[in-house]
Amino acid sequence: MEKNERIVVVEEKNAPQRSGMPVLILTSLIYLAACVGLGLAIWHRIIPLIVLTSIVILIGWLPYCGLKILRPNEAYVLTLFGKYYGTLKGPGFYFVNPFTSALNPAGNKEGVTGAEIAIGDTKMSMGELVTNNRISLKSLTLSNDKQKINDKLGNPIEIGIVVVWRVTNTARAVFSVDNYAEFLSIQCDSALRNIVRLYPYDVTDDSNLSEKSLRGSSMEIAESLQNEIQAKVEVAGLEIIEAKITSLAYAPEIAAAMLQRQQASAVVDAKQLIVEAAVGMVETALNKLQENEIVHLDEERKAAMVSNLLVVLCGSRDAQPVVNSGSLY
Repeated sequence: MEKNERIVVVEEKNAPQRSGMPVLILTSLIYLAACVGLGLAIWHRIIPLIVLTSIVILIGWLPYCGLKILRPNEAYVLTLFGKYYGTLKGPGFYFVNPFTSALNPAGNKEGVTGAEIAIGDTKMSMGELVTNNRISLKSLTLSNDKQKINDKLGNPIEIGIVVVWRVTNTARAVFSVDNYAEFLSIQCDSALRNIVRLYPYDVTDDSNLSEKSLRGSSMEIAESLQNEIQAKVEVAGLEIIEAKITSLAYAPEIAAAMLQRQQASAVVDAKQLIVEAAVGMVETALNKLQENEIVHLDEERKAAMVSNLLVVLCGSRDAQPVVNSGSLY
């Protein structure tokens, strides 16, 4: 946390709370009684009662400002005259100090460009996620736009990730950063670039087979990516539950060349396998002919037979047999 020494970290605390239903009923009864009393006071011209009921009517609505309704996995971060008052959590109907105000700076910002949140089958922008003062404590999914990054070998690739995250410390999310949603999106892009530059897209023939690659070591890369993002967003009170690569491909400018390279490598591997198998079959054929004493061949005829068999077995087309009706010699 050396880089974040200048950031004032505010630790989360629970806000004083009480049930809102008794306050709602009592306030409503008092307000109704004040209205009735004001009517009677005016009818009977009782000045003190008129003044008293008028004051009650003017300020009697204040307790309504302290009534808060929370659904599961939602929270209010409350401030009182500019100071952190506490966090209201848990589903229910509550009454808090009516002079407190719920704060969520991210709700006053526009959506992050290219960042998208998915909740179930519904997708929304970052800005739509935080359009009110409630802070969601649910597990959310962030999917940024694909990025073009150079891998360890300098090859440009296009890669996209999806990050599952949630808010664990509401005080840090609100007070430590200006916009925790935008902060997360930027840190995901930064961490992705740092991780991708450490690994090649794929393991080549001249590289170490134990070397990790983006295509072949997706689980290890995802774990490294999760740890990298978590270290960056810890100050914002966010938890990275999971980070996965959703798309991975060479950039269009080199995709055709890399495809030809992969095809050539596949052809070479196939030819090598065919040759190894053909040599084994020729060796078996010669050994069988010699063991069963079917025919005796000198070295020159063996070489010719080996050549013919390799041509037949390794050829890419069907062989056209030629029948020899004369003598072998």
